[in-house]
Order: sequence, then structure tokens, then C-alpha cells
Amino acid sequence: MALRGARTISVLTVGAVTTVMAALTPVTAFAAGDSLQPYAQQKPRWERCETGGPAAFECAKVKVPLDYSDPGGRKIDLAISRIKADSAKERHGALLMNPGGPGVPGLTMPVEMEPLLPVEVRERFDLIGFDPRGVGQSSPIGCGLTGDEQTFHHPYNARTFPKDVARARSVADKCWAKAGDVLPHITTRNTARDMDVVRAALGERKISYFGYSYGTYLGAVYTQMFPQRSDRFVLDSALDPALAWRGAFRGWSAGAELAFTRWTEWAAARNATYGLGPTPAEVRKTYEELIARADRTPVPTNGGALSGGAIRSQYGAFVHVATVTPWIVALKAAAAGGPPAPATPTASAVSDSVPVRSADAGAGAFSADVPADNQSAATWAVFCGDTRSWPRNPEQYRRDVIRDRARYPLAGDLGANIQPCAFWKSSAREPATVVSNDVNALIVQNQWDPQATLAMAQGMRRALHGARMVTVAGGEGHGVVVAGPSCADAGVTRYLTTGRLPAKDLTCGG
Repeated sequence: MALRGARTISVLTVGAVTTVMAALTPVTAFAAGDSLQPYAQQKPRWERCETGGPAAFECAKVKVPLDYSDPGGRKIDLAISRIKADSAKERHGALLMNPGGPGVPGLTMPVEMEPLLPVEVRERFDLIGFDPRGVGQSSPIGCGLTGDEQTFHHPYNARTFPKDVARARSVADKCWAKAGDVLPHITTRNTARDMDVVRAALGERKISYFGYSYGTYLGAVYTQMFPQRSDRFVLDSALDPALAWRGAFRGWSAGAELAFTRWTEWAAARNATYGLGPTPAEVRKTYEELIARADRTPVPTNGGALSGGAIRSQYGAFVHVATVTPWIVALKAAAAGGPPAPATPTASAVSDSVPVRSADAGAGAFSADVPADNQSAATWAVFCGDTRSWPRNPEQYRRDVIRDRARYPLAGDLGANIQPCAFWKSSAREPATVVSNDVNALIVQNQWDPQATLAMAQGMRRALHGARMVTVAGGEGHGVVVAGPSCADAGVTRYLTTGRLPAKDLTCGG
């Protein structure tokens, strides 16, 4: 669940920056006598980021405690960045940003988001990026995972299920062997605490925030933990906090089935063009026959042969009806002996089909000391460390897979299959955050988002009683603001510049 649609730049490494201590005014620091007060007294030393980006793009590091229950103990570095507000006169405050994941670096977000924001917003806010703890330039972790172990979706098969169990156990064992001293502290609640340290170090009474995908959950958790320090929060493509995290994995299957059903109707209405079937039922049958055939004999593509399970793992592409249909036609022809098909529908469609992991959001652009599997390692640290809701018995996953596959044939097994959290060696140290508050926030959502589904966003809306939600009718894909112009933009700009929410939840047209 990472930043999509925005202009992509290389992740910038942080130069040799230092942190010095200086007193802040009491209103920005923690309460007198608070053991975290020394962290609030940090003053980041800003320097131009080491490689690329505009001259105005600055980087620094702040210290945060590894374990917030022991603030005087081990400290870790948190890499932060900024582009200062265009107008000192109009400046309102700091806008922290998170691109999702979990496990995705956010240091470059100020540069990525700046061209997507109108001048009225840019002149009011310092745009603040940061790599969450354990990620990128913020004391990164790694587990030494193979490529297969970094893949989140594995189709269920009774014959291969023991291999799925062994893979999940191997990931957990490797992570605890390499990073067991840190893993218990890589959680959403601790990242929210880090955000509050950044707030204080920046000298702000409150922070505003833009969060995308998983970043919406992080933002909601911050508002729950620090409601008095939450200003203007925009949540783009929201997740239901009540589903963290086993429920979210399984929830993607329900959204995928809705999108697939819509696609069968679209393709049937255009049978004269595509020849996939004259009715939705016939289109579905054509697809199911393709998958069954590919499971027997993988379909040749220009990126290697694809099994039926590999094709199904692209389920998020079905929200892009006009894009995915020619790909299915090409796969069908290739399976019948025609030329190799494209390996994927399009880059954008594929990005929507891989929840929780971004393969291109800065991967390979970090400094050499960032492990190659950093994103996957941090992802599992958060998903497994946030909550105790993951079943421990592999047979529970098998039962859930069979149930979900029957209910959601397209991808039910992909979301329900066993994951490393079943074997995580330490349960969450804190209960999962129950989000239920009256803090103002604006949720923006595409109707046909395959990752943060409309149902998930509605769950976030129920949890944030003071929020408003703008739904883009017919909106396809994962991301609203991050994907460029939409009918929701005016409401986002009005909220960020004035603090005023719409009077009620709204639906706007495409």
C-alpha cells in the first residue's frame, strides 16, 4: 500500500547530519518532568539532501527511543525531510506525510507531493517527510529473505499447503534471528509516538498530516493517541482500523470480487470486440477456464510463464476494465498456442494488485547499508507486531482459505492463506489501537479502489466521528490525491487551507 500515481524520484540519502539540543518553548515540548522531554528539546540541523532534488529539499535526523517504555535506553535515528512553506506570512504549520506500506520510505514525499498540491496549500505548510522507524534511512532492519519469501500472495493448494506453512515459518524465524532485539518496537503505535517527537522537535503545537493507504491507519492511530495535537488530517484511500490486520488481508478478497463482477459485465457488453463471452456468466467461465488451463500448463508471456495462481494474483487490475481486458484476451490466445502475452496488464494495474508491498517506491535507491528486503521486513514487523489477532494454528488458515475461496473465487485464498505472523515469536506488546474519536479529518476515496476498498474506507469513517468523507464515483485504482486531478481536489484544498470540512459526506463524479 504505497505511494502511487505521483511523480517518482529517487530516494535521497541523508548526508552527514547531526542533531543538537536546544530549548523549545514549553507549549511545544512535553509536560515538565516527562521522561520524553529531552527528545522534544532536539533541534534538527537541516542540510541539503545528499543527492538530487531541489535546493529547497532539506534533510535531518532526530533521535527517538527504541523502547518508549524505557526512554533513557537505546536510541535510534529517524530520518526526516522538508520543503519549507512558500509564504512565511501565510504559513499555518507542518504537514507530515506518509506514503503507506507499511515498510515504505517516505523521505522523498515532500518532493513527490509538491507538484500535486495547489499553491494555496504549498504556501501554508512546511511539507515534512520521514522514513518510519526501521525503514530506509531510519535505522533500517532486514531479515535476509529470499525473493519468494518476500512475496505476499500464495495461492492455496492442498498439496502445496505444507510448503506455504514452511515458508511462513522461515520468514518469522529469519526475522527474529536477525532483528529480534528491534522487531517488538517496530509498530504503528511507536511510529505515531515518533511523529509526536518530530512535532515537538519542529516546534509545533499541533501537526497536520497527509496519509495514503496504510498511512491513513497511522494517521488515525495518531489522532487516537494524541487528539489535542492533531490539526488537519487528510486520509487518502483509507483502511478500516477495526480490520488490522488479518481482517484487512481477507477484506481485499471481497473488494476484488466486486470489481471482477463489474468487469465481467463490462466485457460482456463488448463481446463483439473482445470475444470473452456475451454474458457476465460466460465471461467468468472464460476466465476460470483460462486459470485452470494455466495451472496445468503455465501461459507463456514476455516475462516468463504464468501459472493460474500468478494470473489471479493480479486481481487488482480488474478495476481498470479497459486495460485488463486486452491482457486477458492476450493470455487466452497465448494459452491456445499464440504469441506470448504481456507479463502484466500495465504498470499501474499491477501496482494496484499487490497490497502492502511496493516494489518501486524507492527500492534500490537507498544507501548501501539498507538491506535489500527492508520493506518486506518492516512490513511484517508492523503487521505481526501491531495486533494479537493472527491465528497460531495453521489449520485455522486452511479452514479460512477454503471458506473464503468458496465465497470469493477470484482471490479468497490469496488473502486468507497462512502468513509469517502465525509464527511470530512475540505477541504484540500493546493491544491494537481502538480508533474511536471526534477529531476532524477528511477521507477521500475512489469507489473502485482494489486495495483500500470502499467498505474499508467506510469503516474508517465510522471510527472517526468528526470526519467527513468524499467518494469519487467511478474512481478506479488506489489513490485519489496521489493519482492526480479528481473531483475531490477542491474539498481537500479547502480543508487544508481553512480547516473547514464539508457539511456532510459527499459523492462526486469522476
